[in-house]
Amino acid sequence: MYTIGQISQKFNLPISTIRYYDKEGLFPDLARKAGIRYFSEKEVEALRVIECLKQSGLSIADIKQFMQWSKQGRQTYQLRKELFENQKQVVQAKIKQLNQVLNMINYKCWYYDEALKLGDEDQVLKMVPHCLPDDIKVSYSQSH
Repeated sequence: MYTIGQISQKFNLPISTIRYYDKEGLFPDLARKAGIRYFSEKEVEALRVIECLKQSGLSIADIKQFMQWSKQGRQTYQLRKELFENQKQVVQAKIKQLNQVLNMINYKCWYYDEALKLGDEDQVLKMVPHCLPDDIKVSYSQSH
C-alpha cells in the first residue's frame, strides 16, 4: 500500500492531480483509513493506464468511460481494444509530426554549423538541397 505522497513521487504528479482523479471516480476501490488514501497495486496499475491515455491525448471524461468499461468485464473488451487502437493511431501521427520537426532541427543544426565554419550563409545555401551530406539530405527531405 502506498500513500498519496508516495504515489505523487512515484509518478511525478502533483498530489492535487491524484486527488482530482480520485474525485472523478478513477479509483473506485481506493482504500481509505481515517481519511487517508491508500493505493494498492491495482490503483498503481490503473494510474499507469490513466497516464498513458492522458499522454495520448484522451480527455478525463473518456478515461473515466474506459474505467467504467473495465469494471463491466468481458462484454467491453472490444470497446476497450478499439479505444487503444484509436489512441495508437493518434500517437503514431504525433510521432510522425515530431520526427518531421526533429529532421528540420537536425538540418538547421548542420546548416548553422556550416554557416559558422564558412562565415557565409550564402555558401551554405548553394549546397541546398543537392550538395548536402547524405544524412542531412535525409533530414532535409523528411522535413520539407
